[in-house]
Amino acid sequence: KSTLLRLISGALSPAEGTIEIQGKPVWALSRKDAAQEVALVLPEGGRTIPFRVEALVLLGRSPYLGDLGWEGPEDRRIAREAMALAGVADLGDRFFDGLSLGERQRVLLAQGLAQEPKILLLDEPAAHLDIHHQVEIHALLERLAKDRGMTVVAVSHDLNLAAEYSDRLVLLEKGRVRADGRPEAVITEELLASVYESRVLVDRNPKSGAPRVTLLRS
Repeated sequence: KSTLLRLISGALSPAEGTIEIQGKPVWALSRKDAAQEVALVLPEGGRTIPFRVEALVLLGRSPYLGDLGWEGPEDRRIAREAMALAGVADLGDRFFDGLSLGERQRVLLAQGLAQEPKILLLDEPAAHLDIHHQVEIHALLERLAKDRGMTVVAVSHDLNLAAEYSDRLVLLEKGRVRADGRPEAVITEELLASVYESRVLVDRNPKSGAPRVTLLRS
């Protein structure tokens, strides 16, 4: 799943077939043009990044900077707006390496948002987040898709979060597409039992109506 995101972003080239953005092969775009179209947000992964948060988020503006590479007032405004959206506006002067894992994950999301991409790719965006921030981040991604027309593609192992906030799900099994469609068509007891080799109960969230998965004891 992570490899698929890297292929879409152009970070990797496929062995066969093509991946197109706006009708053009993604690897035919310059790095600058590709970064204005697609942002890839990877899991925090314990990386060492000796930057203050605001400076790190400002790196998301790199595709829009001139030859000198200096950020202007508009770039700083966009970066601060991205920090506010990701819930890290109060961390601007903190060093990334001194943050909790959940805070780091939200800072990396803010950096991706600062790119103002048309397509936002996320690998486990709720990793290391508590329940409050899991819901907050997924609600934000839902708003970005609906209000800004941004295409959001997220890898998730949390079936309930995926079913609750996604318009379309693609279920992969051993690197191949096993099912593709609306959440209610993909999140079924038969499919999940087959792919995960576990007994599950699938019913409906009484408030939203989205499919809800409960693991059954053996």
